[in-house]
Amino acid sequence: MKKQTSFVTLFGIGGVSGTPIIIFILSLATAAGVLYTLGMETLFMLTLLFAIVGIFESNKYLSSHSSAKEQIVINDIVGIWLAVMTTLPTASTLPSPYATWGGMVLAALAYWLFSTWKPSTIGWMHHNLKGGLGVMLSSVIAGIAGGLLSVIVLMGVAKLF
Repeated sequence: MKKQTSFVTLFGIGGVSGTPIIIFILSLATAAGVLYTLGMETLFMLTLLFAIVGIFESNKYLSSHSSAKEQIVINDIVGIWLAVMTTLPTASTLPSPYATWGGMVLAALAYWLFSTWKPSTIGWMHHNLKGGLGVMLSSVIAGIAGGLLSVIVLMGVAKLF
């Protein structure tokens, strides 16, 4: 397997059935590991690096696998990491001991909602921007939107209890 294919499909996971669950678990586990050992700054830099490299590598991958857009999963990792980073500052201020972990899971689920549903700008980017740019930017916006939705939900739940 080429390095490029390994990167954008996460060592071929993009072509396996059950990919969303695998990526969900791996992304959250990786984000938690990086956050608790190296900090938010490192996760941000990794996300930025993966997003930039992911655009170029996805372009190369799509040029040789034109109908394999759904096999690219690096964009989902970036989107989940962005959702987690958007949610975590709010979740960590809540009094519940489970708010941080719950916020991370909620952020990832909200990302999947926006990534699957593709409302408004997310759908436009995914369908109209060609190649890796459309794949990555739609996931970046879905990650930010998922993070913001999670913040709103967490703040609403905090007001109730």
